[in-house]
Amino acid sequence: MWLRNHTSFWEDFILEGLFDDSLTHLFLFSLMMVVFFIAVSANTLTILLICADARLHTPMYFLLSQLSLMDLMHVSSTIPKMAINYLSGKKSISFVGCAIQHFLYLSAGGAECLLLALMSYDRYVAICHPMHYTVLMSRRLTLMMAVISWLGASTNSLIHTVILMHFPFCEPRKISHFYCELPAVVKVVCGDITVYETILYISTILILLFPISLVSTSYAFIVYSVIQMRSAGSKRKAFANCSSHLTVVFLSLGAAIYSYMRPRSLHTPLQDKVGSVFYSIITPTLNPLIYTLRNKDVAKALRKVLGRGTTTP
Repeated sequence: MWLRNHTSFWEDFILEGLFDDSLTHLFLFSLMMVVFFIAVSANTLTILLICADARLHTPMYFLLSQLSLMDLMHVSSTIPKMAINYLSGKKSISFVGCAIQHFLYLSAGGAECLLLALMSYDRYVAICHPMHYTVLMSRRLTLMMAVISWLGASTNSLIHTVILMHFPFCEPRKISHFYCELPAVVKVVCGDITVYETILYISTILILLFPISLVSTSYAFIVYSVIQMRSAGSKRKAFANCSSHLTVVFLSLGAAIYSYMRPRSLHTPLQDKVGSVFYSIITPTLNPLIYTLRNKDVAKALRKVLGRGTTTP
């Protein structure tokens, strides 16, 4: 009996998937793969440009490279497995694979929320204290921001992954999703998980409350400083410097709030899948494009790299 129970604990999960065999879904799958390759290419290019160009070795661009790394990790932990299952006709994922996928996507998503909050402080210093920027945004502080984001999110993700994967799961372990997302896996758990759901809800509030509070505080000071500026050109430049960051903040935090702050009774498989498509592939694709297309320094670095490529015999 013990051996049978121990063996069943490690049984594979069944992922319902996102697409079927119809022509419409085949087209949507192809479109998603195009978006996936754009996301991977854009984030990889952003990281390489920031590493290659010495002019981009500043606190803001270092944090931006970390954001691209998180987006790259997020999209790579979910979409490839979905594509493999769809192309092979299989719907299974191993117990260990599900746990690893759950840990990676939750770590990347949480780290991005924390980093975006800390990046708002960078914008605050750049606009409100430009003369002291190099002192206040030292290399040590910038590294600490990245470490706090990665370590805090990874710790939170590890705790939830270990707790969740130790619950008994109902047969046939069918997850109504295309990857092992936390709300979808929770629905497969057998037994009373009221206490864990309460802990999860509190944890989500805390990990989202900090970013929202820091972003709101930083931009309150920024708006006040901008209002005090006499030059209309300075005001436009200040708002332009903040618009990209604010757009990404609304996309990332908004998606996280929609997915994890809603009560379990309001979750439906279709809504969860649509929301997950948005923040697991659309947001990681838009983030580098929003920053890159509207950033002159990154555009110059790209032209410099392309210019070297064209002049190389």
